Amino acid sequence: MGERDAPVFILCGGLGTRFKEQTEFRPKPMVPLGRFPIIWHIMNSYSYFGFNRFVLCMGYRSEVIREYFLRFYEMNSDITVHLASNSVVVHSVDHRCPWEVTLAYTGETAMTGARVARAAARYLGESEHFAVTYGDGLTDADLAAEFAFHNRHGNIGTVLGVNPPSRFGEFQMEGDRLVAFLEKPEIRSAWINGGYFFFRREFLSYLSPAEDCVLEQVPLSSLARDGGLEVFRHDGYWACMDTQRDHDELTRIWENGSAPWARPALPNTEIERSRRS
Repeated sequence: MGERDAPVFILCGGLGTRFKEQTEFRPKPMVPLGRFPIIWHIMNSYSYFGFNRFVLCMGYRSEVIREYFLRFYEMNSDITVHLASNSVVVHSVDHRCPWEVTLAYTGETAMTGARVARAAARYLGESEHFAVTYGDGLTDADLAAEFAFHNRHGNIGTVLGVNPPSRFGEFQMEGDRLVAFLEKPEIRSAWINGGYFFFRREFLSYLSPAEDCVLEQVPLSSLARDGGLEVFRHDGYWACMDTQRDHDELTRIWENGSAPWARPALPNTEIERSRRS
């Protein structure tokens, strides 16, 4: 098994409580950006860099994710439905996705660490490495370069570090005099969790399938304290879809053709059709 066969565990089970406008009837990873749900955009980024094995750690409204992927060909191709015979003809398959997608139910209320632990126990197999990410973050980071960095340093874990843009304008002052006004500047002095991880399988010993195991608390804190976590710094694009405002901005960027995270997995005509939808 090659290194690029490392499975990507995507956290898809949360309630999305800060985003009820979109998540009351579907999980956040299924909120659309253009014609595709955000989870498709995330998977497409990984696939561009050669990662095509995905384990979706489902919980809340898992049936929505299940139906989408079980009907993936029908949802992304031209089809003819013969009502008399109840048969379907798929005329074209334009999505070009060489993906292996495992739909893993990990509990309705399990926390992030528990979801990864439960899914990995069933589907990590013999893989030496695995990736973990959330179902709501987009980036133009070179994930192949992050994985190469992960292999070079030899530590247990790697996390993508990003500089988030401030939601507020910033004053630059000399005494009481305003000399510059920066609208939503990037916070160059602060690095935060960008949500794209690579781990060696040894990280499983830091996780627990217990319902209250939060990935970002005891597991990652303990790994960092033990000196087992490295940061791959990325000063390019990164965004997280937490609110309706975030969704509106990401949709605007995608539809006007300037999405930094866009990867050429689809024919140009299909991408354009998605942006117009």
